[in-house]
Amino acid sequence: MRVLVVEDQPDLANSVARVLRREGMAVDVAYDGGSALERTTVVEYDVIVLDRDLPVVHGDDVCRTLVNRGTLTRVLMLTASGTLAERVEGLNLGADDYLPKPFAYAELVARIRAVSRRSRPAAPPVLVHGDLRLDPAQRTATRAGGRLSLSPKEFAVLEYLLSCGSRVVSAEELLDRVWDEAADPFTTTVKATMNRLRAKLGDPPVIETVPRAGYRI
Repeated sequence: MRVLVVEDQPDLANSVARVLRREGMAVDVAYDGGSALERTTVVEYDVIVLDRDLPVVHGDDVCRTLVNRGTLTRVLMLTASGTLAERVEGLNLGADDYLPKPFAYAELVARIRAVSRRSRPAAPPVLVHGDLRLDPAQRTATRAGGRLSLSPKEFAVLEYLLSCGSRVVSAEELLDRVWDEAADPFTTTVKATMNRLRAKLGDPPVIETVPRAGYRI
């Protein structure tokens, strides 16, 4: 999942980003509304965690702009005010969910996952292919009943490939959907992660390389 965190308090923004990355999400950070809008013209985010009271461009205006573009990106709005009137106003602007500060990180993660499901066809709660099972909610993966010890990026790659069914996924698409803006598009990051994942999955092979095209389950 590709997430943009827009928060003008750097400590909070970076703390939220760290938590979401530990959950296997690819996270970019913007500290004002103007930067956020610029990023959304380049990257198609699944979810934007949007502080309402932002400098340069107010969070309300960021939300309005995204809605007017007709984007499928889901917006989870944050605010220091948790009154009913504020929540209703934020939802009327086009936000998909609303979370008052301070908030528990566990609830934030759960709400991000919930709103992201609204932007794409419903996926089964557990992804299964043969004897391979992956549970996104529990962050567990097993093969032939044995638990797989996967890194967050390995888990995210496997989850994305399983969610795509038999469709071929290019390395560029994986880099865009699983890694964040810090990833170097000219490195062998995807190939190296894929090699480690394949080694952990064992035989018979689950992931096929399609020459000059990408990977598929």
